[in-house]
Amino acid sequence: MACVRVGGADVPLPAYQSAGAVGLDLCAAVVEDVSIGPGERKLVPTGVRVAIPEGYEGQVRPRSGLALKHGITVLNAPGTIDPDYRGELMVLLVNHSDVPFVVRRGERIAQLVICPVARAELVVMESLDETARGQGGYGSTGR
Repeated sequence: MACVRVGGADVPLPAYQSAGAVGLDLCAAVVEDVSIGPGERKLVPTGVRVAIPEGYEGQVRPRSGLALKHGITVLNAPGTIDPDYRGELMVLLVNHSDVPFVVRRGERIAQLVICPVARAELVVMESLDETARGQGGYGSTGR
């Protein structure tokens, strides 16, 4: 997958942190520290643009350590990066704790998982086939 550095903060490129990792860690490419207050959300740059291949999507997911230790997560998790997007990758972080959290340059803030996707072709029908669940919505399988 091709990538290009952007912005004024030199940070590590997205990287797998172990042989079995499925997510590339994304680092904060902030020039100055960014404080996220309790309940606040901030869009944090990563300093990189990528070219995701056709037939794949990028999923921006939280880092479990930030969530557990600091209450920091990705607000729209997983955030989708389409294969035709060429802008800088940005991470929408939210602070669910009761104390401010400071994002520093180079800190690992999220992970990028590359996944295959299928495109659906919708066909309008008069009805759909029946299933055991039927039209049961939220919580309907827990009865």
